[in-house]
Amino acid sequence: MLSRNRMLIRSLVSSSVPCTRNFSGTAPPPRQVLKTGDTLRQTRIFTNEDVTEYSKASHDSNPLHFDSEFARNAGFEDRLVHGMLVAALFPRIIASHFPGAVYVSQSLHYKSPVYIGDAVVGEVQATNIRENKSRYIVKFLTRCFKNDKLLVIDGEAVAILPNLAAEKVNVVDS
Repeated sequence: MLSRNRMLIRSLVSSSVPCTRNFSGTAPPPRQVLKTGDTLRQTRIFTNEDVTEYSKASHDSNPLHFDSEFARNAGFEDRLVHGMLVAALFPRIIASHFPGAVYVSQSLHYKSPVYIGDAVVGEVQATNIRENKSRYIVKFLTRCFKNDKLLVIDGEAVAILPNLAAEKVNVVDS
């Protein structure tokens, strides 16, 4: 009788949902489910190398980004980080928490300049979530702040997420 029970258990286990093995001895942390009002954030310090590499990829060689004297003569404190480079924090935040997300749209309003060396906090806040064909269309309020309080960019984004289970991804910022 005991061996028949073991065979039945083996049969049930092999035909059920595959289990995951955790070799560390602790259970993986539960995923957070995205809800309206939830905010995701990441911080980044933009470097001279970031500006140079972005310029190469975008072919934007505006002297505001490379010539301190030119930038000061134009009314800025120093060289500027490209606005679109700063705004790239938004899809980075979404994709790092929801791999496979498709970025559909983004509106941007530039409020204040970002200079090389500034620490910028990007945040996306879910304002509307709707299910569509086993995926989720999510509207986000998007904002970037420098010095923890000065709004430098705001706008809205829409992304299609494969699911609402946010992955905790540690992103190393420069």
